[in-house]
Amino acid sequence: MRQHFLLAVASMVWTACLSAAAQAAPCLIVTLTGTQSGPPIFNGVAGAGTLVRYGDDSNNCNAVQLQFDAGRGSLLRMSQVGVVPAQLKAIFFTHMHSDHTEGFSEIAQLRWNYNSTGPKLDVVCSVNALSPLGHTLSCSKFVQHIGDPLIQSGEIAQRIAEDKTRLPGGPADIVNLITFEPKNDVQVVWSSGEVKVSAIRSNHIPGHASYRVDTPAGSVVIGGDAGNDVVTPPRATSTSEQVERLARGADILVHSTMHPVMAPDNTSGMPASIYYRQSGTTDLGAMAKRAGIKYLMLTHLAPSLGAQRHGPYRIPNGPLTEADYKSAAMAGGFEGTIVVGVDLSTVRIPAK
Repeated sequence: MRQHFLLAVASMVWTACLSAAAQAAPCLIVTLTGTQSGPPIFNGVAGAGTLVRYGDDSNNCNAVQLQFDAGRGSLLRMSQVGVVPAQLKAIFFTHMHSDHTEGFSEIAQLRWNYNSTGPKLDVVCSVNALSPLGHTLSCSKFVQHIGDPLIQSGEIAQRIAEDKTRLPGGPADIVNLITFEPKNDVQVVWSSGEVKVSAIRSNHIPGHASYRVDTPAGSVVIGGDAGNDVVTPPRATSTSEQVERLARGADILVHSTMHPVMAPDNTSGMPASIYYRQSGTTDLGAMAKRAGIKYLMLTHLAPSLGAQRHGPYRIPNGPLTEADYKSAAMAGGFEGTIVVGVDLSTVRIPAK
């Protein structure tokens, strides 16, 4: 009798373990940590950034946490979803524009302050890129000098005096810099366990790259500010051929967008050189349809929802709404789910 009882208990325990394993299905969460477009600021909207989290039901999709771009306010938005710098595995930069990078100093400083003895933070970005005008876009110099103001102010020395475990060079010391040359062919630039990140060259400024994260739960493409290699009309589309190739078969596309209302011939006052280097909303809808995307997350909105102006440029016919962006994307033929980005907009795969 006792043997039968023990076998029954063991069977119940085994069944429970199998059930728990079955329930711990893989999951992917994509959160927009900032949706502001360019240097303008409006209504507390944070600068461009996307947080990608992967795991399973047992850890609420938080086994691997990756940040793509880090505009102003990124640290605050991350904290609102319970993510602190010490948890990040890596940060990826699409390009060296301040609205995509200026929040990095806060992230690096906080990680240095409390986690100097922990693993280094991978920072993945383009190699130095020479502009046709002769200047160099350099992610490596940006990262290497990220703590310079704090060093010059004396703060780093003061904090090291209080805690000798803090690294001597300040925030730059907590970084493991990984650079790559963006190419027209997809290349793997980072991986960890079941998570793989690939990159491709895309046009905006020299050194611009777009990324794709592949996991067992699904995949997401972060286009950044990518636009077509042909920077002015006539052209078939404003979107990037390379990003479209990268996005084929992905579940989610996160991409900056310029609403057609801001066209230079529509009294906005926006220079053609600024307008045409972004992907138009309608063209993005068409690209997402061709690529087989399920979720189109519009971010880096130009103009912001409800804004009276986009920086110095007027918005013909007044502020735009969520419906204005959705209708523009649907005009391109996209029939999937459209998320018009506000800070902390989130898509989870699979949906709960």
